[in-house]
Formats: sequence, C-alpha cells, structure tokens
Amino acid sequence: MSVHLRSIQTLVPGTSLEQSAVRDIFAAQPDLSRLARRLVATSFDGAGVQTRHTVLDELDLTATVPEPKFYDRTAGTLLAPGTGLRNDVYAREADRLFTGVAQRSLDADPDISASDITHVVTVSCTGFHAPGPDYAIVRALGLSPDVQRYHLGFMGCYAAMPALRAAAQFCRADPDAVVLVASVELCTLHLRSSDDPDTIIASSLFADGAAAALVTSRELPSGVAGFTLDGFHTGLIPQGEQAMAWTIGDSGFEMVLSTRVPQLIGENIEAGLDGLWSGDAEVAQSRPSRPLAEIVQHWAIHPGGRSILDRVQERLGLTDRQLHPAREVLRTCGNMSSATVLFVLKRILEHEGARAGERVAAMAFGPGLTAESALLTVAGSGDAG
Repeated sequence: MSVHLRSIQTLVPGTSLEQSAVRDIFAAQPDLSRLARRLVATSFDGAGVQTRHTVLDELDLTATVPEPKFYDRTAGTLLAPGTGLRNDVYAREADRLFTGVAQRSLDADPDISASDITHVVTVSCTGFHAPGPDYAIVRALGLSPDVQRYHLGFMGCYAAMPALRAAAQFCRADPDAVVLVASVELCTLHLRSSDDPDTIIASSLFADGAAAALVTSRELPSGVAGFTLDGFHTGLIPQGEQAMAWTIGDSGFEMVLSTRVPQLIGENIEAGLDGLWSGDAEVAQSRPSRPLAEIVQHWAIHPGGRSILDRVQERLGLTDRQLHPAREVLRTCGNMSSATVLFVLKRILEHEGARAGERVAAMAFGPGLTAESALLTVAGSGDAG
C-alpha cells in the first residue's frame, strides 16, 4: 500500500527581516562584550541567511509601537519579556498560522475536502496552550468533531518527520484515513541578547514559519504533485546530547546550539543513514556500485545552519544542485525549526526539476542529538523545468 504526501503548503508572517539589519541591532546591544560583538558579526554574516520572517511587528523598523515589549526602537535596546508574555503572543499568533496554512493545504487539493479529514497531527516546540492548535484547526476549518487529534510538542527541529511517520502509520492501519499534518514555529519569540556563543548562533539563524500537508493512501483521481512516503529511520548521536538542547527559562525558551553540532553530524551522518538505505530494496541493491548522489536524486536536508549543510554535502558526496533547495530555504526564510523540512520538500517539487519516480531523501536534526530521516519518491506532476 502506497502512502502519499500531497498538497504541501507554506506560510510566513508578514514582517520580513533583513539579516544585516538584525545583525546591527544585536551588535549594538549595550550589554555585549567586545568579543561578543565580533561573534555577532561573524555568526550573522556567515549564517547563509539573507531574510527571515517574524510575528513581532515591533521588529518592523517602519512600524509605530507605543508600548514595546520586545524591542525599544528609541533606545535601540532588545527587551527581555518573561516567558508568560512570550507564550501569550505564541498562543495568539500560532493558531492564526496553524489554521491559515492548514486551510491552504486543503484548498490546494482538488480531491480532498474538510469532511474527508480523519486525523490532525500538529507540531510545535516554541509555545504551549490548551486547547491547542489541533483544536483550533478542527474548529476553524469545520472538520468533524470526532477527528482524531495529536500534538507533537517540544521535540525541536526534527519533529515534522515523526509527524509524517505517524500519519503514514495511520494510513496503513486505515486505508480510508486522510491525515492533515501542520507545523508552526515562532522561534523569534525567544531571541535574546547575550554574550553566550550558543545563544548568538541561534539568534543568527532562527525564524518563524508554518507548513502543512495531507497524507493519505486513498487512490485519488487528480495527479497532484507530491511524494510517496517509502520509509523512515531514527538515529541518535549520543555524544551530542549536550550539544543541542531546548529548555524553558524565566525569559523565554533557551536554545543550546553548540559549534560542535556540524562536526558531530558530519562524523555520524553516513552511519546514521544506514538503516534508511537497508530498508529499501532499490537503494540497498544499488549502493555497492553507485554513489548515493546518483541513486537518490533529491535531498531535503533541514538547513540547521550553513555549516551543517556543508558537512552533510561533503560527507555524502552531494552536488551543489542537490543542496540548492535547502540553501535557498535557509537564505530566504532562515531556520524555522520543525516546519523547515516541509519548505524544502515543497521547493523540490516546484523549483528543482523533480520528476515522477525520482527518489528523495529527507533528514532533520534536533535535540538529543537526534537525526530523523525519510525516503520518498516523487509522485504526480512535479516540475519538469
């Protein structure tokens, strides 16, 4: 039984940030040491990011904000609101993005309507509230109240992968199932000024974004561009447990993103993918005689940062073209945590010449250090140009 991933849609908040402007704001903070100012310049300029998006209108340099909570433009100072205030903004803005991107996914599919949805799986690690986004989607989209709802919270950047795996399992258990998967991350709510190198690196990368898609094994009449979900694999890099972490502090959520992460991923990526390749007969039979870059034509790598992409490309022998979709998402949108890999998959379908039958490897990394991967096949009408 084939399980299909279709109608991938994305959404970003309306406030766009130029990386150079954000760099200058962070570098100008009065509490920074001279060394930290240099690290801000190095991290922001070398991140591979040109623009990012945020739900914080205060960071729009053209907006008038009478009572700023996050950024005092007059003083040029980044403020330090408490976790409660940050989470209040999350509860309001995340639900708007969850329902908006979920509706886009439904609207994009000519064969699936609200009444077809049997399961909703939502993903987020940047805030909490209940009733949560799964409930908001059911109410806003007019889904049946008996839709099964699941929320994957606080798993970090890799969480869209177990969400897709769970959706595929639902569909294999019930051939009539149609699962709506939606991810929203509002990472900019937790950016802060700090001398800490891990915090500076995180501030140079993270952004806000939303993505949604439909998963089903139903045979539907329209050749909607998408993928078949062929297999999944989870890997752990135990020596990286302290290198990437996500905790709740009094002034927002706190990210640990060590400079060791790219090296750890590079050293372990080949072994970490062995289980994915061995589970697929076509790839397993081809590997002894052909390089991976030929067997698997497209690579949806979560762009956790430019250095991570560089290490993965080097160790797996991938071409610049194969890394292009990940680098372009990083350049134009930054790292949107769990939503990002769906942005990359959408770009592969729409801009990277993907053709039906071609194989796709998707992977994302997160706290643990956890590496989640999936093997897919292009289905429907991908971009031929």
